[in-house]
Amino acid sequence: MNFRKTLLAASIAALPLMMVGQALASAPIMAGPSALHSPQQGQALVAKLAATRSTHGLDADHGFSITVQHPGVIGTRISRAAHTYKGVRVFQSESVVVTNDAGEIVSESISDRRSGLGQGSGGNAALRARSAGLNVVPQIQSAAAIDTVVKKVSPNGVHHAPPSAELIIYPTVVTKRAPGALNKSEAQLNALDLVEEVSGYELAYLVKTRMMEGIHPVYYDTIVSAADGRVIKQWKALQTVAGTGKSQYNGTVPLNTSLSGSTYSMKDPSRGTGGTHGMMAITNANKGTSAGAVYTNSTNDWGDGLQYNGGSTTNANGQTAAVNAMWGLMNTYDTLKNVLGWQSLDGNNTSTYIAAHVNSNYDNAYYSDACKCMFIGDGGSMFTSLGSIDVIGHEMGHGVTNATSDLTYSGESGGLNESSSDITGEVVEAYARAGGTGSVIPNTGNDWMMGKEISKSGQPLRWMYKPSLDGKSPNAWSSTIKNLDVHYNSGPNNRMFYFLSQGSNATSSSDYYSQYLVKSPAAMTGIGTDKAFRIWFKAATTKFTASTNYADARNKVLAAAQELYGVGSKEAIAVTRAYAAINVGADIDETTTPGGGVTISSQPSSVTVTAGATATFSVTATGGTAPYKYQWLRNGTAIAGATSATYSLTAQTADSGAVFSVRVTDSATSPTTATSSNATLTVGGGGGTTERIVNGGFESGTNGWAGTTGAIGTFSGQSAYEGARYAWLGGNGVTRTETITQSVAIPAAATSASLSFALHIDTAENENVVYDRMTVTVKNAAGTTLGTLATYTNLNKAAGYQVRTFNLLPYKGQTVTLSFSAREDSSLQTSFVVDKVSLLTQ
Repeated sequence: MNFRKTLLAASIAALPLMMVGQALASAPIMAGPSALHSPQQGQALVAKLAATRSTHGLDADHGFSITVQHPGVIGTRISRAAHTYKGVRVFQSESVVVTNDAGEIVSESISDRRSGLGQGSGGNAALRARSAGLNVVPQIQSAAAIDTVVKKVSPNGVHHAPPSAELIIYPTVVTKRAPGALNKSEAQLNALDLVEEVSGYELAYLVKTRMMEGIHPVYYDTIVSAADGRVIKQWKALQTVAGTGKSQYNGTVPLNTSLSGSTYSMKDPSRGTGGTHGMMAITNANKGTSAGAVYTNSTNDWGDGLQYNGGSTTNANGQTAAVNAMWGLMNTYDTLKNVLGWQSLDGNNTSTYIAAHVNSNYDNAYYSDACKCMFIGDGGSMFTSLGSIDVIGHEMGHGVTNATSDLTYSGESGGLNESSSDITGEVVEAYARAGGTGSVIPNTGNDWMMGKEISKSGQPLRWMYKPSLDGKSPNAWSSTIKNLDVHYNSGPNNRMFYFLSQGSNATSSSDYYSQYLVKSPAAMTGIGTDKAFRIWFKAATTKFTASTNYADARNKVLAAAQELYGVGSKEAIAVTRAYAAINVGADIDETTTPGGGVTISSQPSSVTVTAGATATFSVTATGGTAPYKYQWLRNGTAIAGATSATYSLTAQTADSGAVFSVRVTDSATSPTTATSSNATLTVGGGGGTTERIVNGGFESGTNGWAGTTGAIGTFSGQSAYEGARYAWLGGNGVTRTETITQSVAIPAAATSASLSFALHIDTAENENVVYDRMTVTVKNAAGTTLGTLATYTNLNKAAGYQVRTFNLLPYKGQTVTLSFSAREDSSLQTSFVVDKVSLLTQ
């Protein structure tokens, strides 16, 4: 049976109340935003993987390079490690590694296309013999490989994004039948009847070109032989363009669409992958019950901004419903991704879609767990098109719940399911109204009324701040609440979230008053929408189970607040009071400490020592009420007996990469807690890994760096990835080039040379056009560019820092200059903020 989660209570009466989901206790429920591995942690993981080579029959020429990391199940993180041979990545060969907070490997899933290389004992011996002499020094330069592709695909085109060429080892893969399927007919074959085998290897470049021919994008990925420049393989990359649409609720809005030939389709390739349509999409149900085909158009201007008149669903008027849906989908995706790091509905960036024009005169919208997609009606007697921003956010919120706790859709858990979607809808509305960018949920912009825009009477479906205004929903929990329809028993939790975010009022006649707030002050203080949503989302996705009720939700939301902001923090106190305001738990006083709570005034610094030496970390706290209590943590786990302002240990080689932090709690009646930033321990010596960059974290100012060194420091408007200082290139909003460089020597005997740096990009540019860029290059002493490692532009903006890693082993035996150079155009700033630069050789 496929269950539908509907927006309207009127539609639920026909559905059974025994819909039961399964708790996803062992599913990959992603944690909230978490720091990426530092270069030292990444190197430690690489070393652990390298220690397993013999079990896979690999020789010492095989290695690993961390390429992608993301949060995993709470307490874990996921790292993708590319397989390398003589320092060069083997295309499509990698390990997906789950590690815990202590850096220990929990599991490893391997896609192995490397075993035919080298002198190990794994793989096909004949293939190893043929590949033993594989030369990893290219005979043609990367620029020549790019030229080859440009001349082939678009000799008169203009680069829409800078081309790139990555040196790889390309395995030739053939498909064969498994032994048990040799005599099967083609029609009888199952996917498991086929296996892939590597038949050979070739040194090549993976060339990515993104070009424009007039208004038409020409995007290709190409494998080019590094021996003679011939094209080995080529495929079309996604063709994307930025369109505009007229929404009846939001005016003229930008839309991301796709172009194939001369036909535009309402598919957004920049958000999500896979799924039914390969990317986020809007389909036309055309007044039916099935999803229908993806919307297409001969131009990239969509809709007329008017309510659907009942005629064609494909003309300008009919397209408006699709514009509404796409705008809502884009903003919901961006809210979750930019603020929380959560991608799409399932956190794994799997594409979804919305079907517009469902049924005729249909006063409803719903999420279906069969297709994991949404259906939007055009409205009837009560509503206009149900594609308002908060309704879309609401329905997509059901998808997030379905992928995580899967709260059973009846009783109290069903009310919490509905409430979670209402919360998501209001948060998305606030984010979208503020421009739909940035990493923080604004505290204004939404109306705290669900579905007001779609209501023909002007009355919303639900009032978040006082649910009883609808005449059916209670303002507080009672023992009979479980007997109500889930659209009504969601009300108290909606009110809880409003109070948590915005606070309450002490006047009994106010819509924002709660009789259950009996402590001081009578008007509780809100913590803002951003913090409230982070707490709620962490609890809902990592702690709730299918059976969570109001009491359980209160305890788990409080636990999430304590984990994020500390036991006794104002945020944790606010959660306690917000639930007390709806008759869930007892009220408590808000404590106000002169000068505020405890804060960290001097953070612990990263330390590099030799094996056997003493490593010391220290912290300074101010504010709150002295004396303070300290608890040091290693990789997120408390260290027994480490309870003073300073922590020391005798460092061993195995300690390299360990991350230390400290929690400081004051002695107030209601204590406040502050948690320091992370500090990394690097242990050298013994012929192991050596750091070649001087002052890579910029904590010693400009020491070691040349060029536009005024960009190095601590500035208002940006923050460091680690420590206090960083290099802020760009951010001027005028035509200017800023460059920082450092000369480094890579030993001829090096077996690995891994460059990494943390990069944050934000921009005021609002068009899908490259205006500003930063290029990372390797140059010789004469200033000649030996290779371009990467080019980043205003189109690569992202919340927070991302760690980038590159292999510099091809430059061993040379003294080279690393260059970070940013150039802005004449208006609208783009900031390229660089920190934690590291070049580790072994």
